Amino acid sequence: MKKRILFAGLLLLLTLSTFAATPVTSGKTNAQKIVEAIHNPKTDYVVVVSHRGDWRDYPENSIPAIESIIRMGVDVMELDLKLTADSVLVLCHDGTIDRTTTGKGRVSDVTYDYIKNCFLKTGHNCPTKYKMPTLKEALAVCKDRIVVNIDQGYQYYDLVMAITEELGVTEQILIKGKKPVDFVDAQAKKYKHAMMYMPIIDINKPSGQELFRQYMDKKIVPLAYEVCWQQETPEVRKCMKDILAQGSKIWVNTLWASLCGGEEAGIYDDYAFEHGAEVYQKVLDFGTSIIQTDRPELLISYLKKIGRLASRSYYSIYQIKKHEKFYIAPSDFTILNKNKCL
Repeated sequence: MKKRILFAGLLLLLTLSTFAATPVTSGKTNAQKIVEAIHNPKTDYVVVVSHRGDWRDYPENSIPAIESIIRMGVDVMELDLKLTADSVLVLCHDGTIDRTTTGKGRVSDVTYDYIKNCFLKTGHNCPTKYKMPTLKEALAVCKDRIVVNIDQGYQYYDLVMAITEELGVTEQILIKGKKPVDFVDAQAKKYKHAMMYMPIIDINKPSGQELFRQYMDKKIVPLAYEVCWQQETPEVRKCMKDILAQGSKIWVNTLWASLCGGEEAGIYDDYAFEHGAEVYQKVLDFGTSIIQTDRPELLISYLKKIGRLASRSYYSIYQIKKHEKFYIAPSDFTILNKNKCL
């Protein structure tokens, strides 16, 4: 009997039939319901992942950016991690704090006390009243409310596990990577509890094709594969079919064109914003059931329209419809000094 290995930190062994029969009960937290949807290969529920939170209205990777997407009804908050000179994990995408805060320097060269005295900036380079959160602070906000995808963080696996175990949120954490199968297995077996794990497959590249072969040859069935492709080829279509045939889910990033087929494919977020949300149907036609987006409200609105949000009881309070397109409402972040905006 083929074993279904759920790379959830411990690589838990579950059968498809057992998991599909598990009901989503009303007594469960929102995060638990989302985790069950991620685990269930038979559901029509499309999981929406927000890239760095609501960075259009608030600073990226900030607490208010997280709170905003929870209000929208997003399922997963994607965040980035860096380690300070005094070994504090903070939410930061870049190697330096120059772009996202009023401070300067490499994260690894500055202390958390220094970072605490800096203010986060918006995407327009305007300082706000918000501070860069630690991973512990962010996870405390997310606990029981939303699943968390830790990006740029696999190298901090042990430190992350210590924090998630302390807060009791390990099983609502999802981490992805490109490590070989055996490495992931050995890392996961060190711990009692389980973070969800998904391999990243860049299927147009030899390294991605080799990693995918490892999983297929060893008959390992992860929860999902994050599939990236710069150009649609027969290999891309075959990869998608093989993933679905073995019972895994497909995760697609629609953040920008190079992650999902290039400009010609026309299935990335800004193209959907300019030409209509129906663009996302092309993504779903691959069999995709997890989408990471920079336009979560637009995607959620479309999924609601086509009935792929049946299990959600919450909808965006910011939704504005105009000429059959959905637009993001004006931001409400606080600017400390408008003269500093470039």
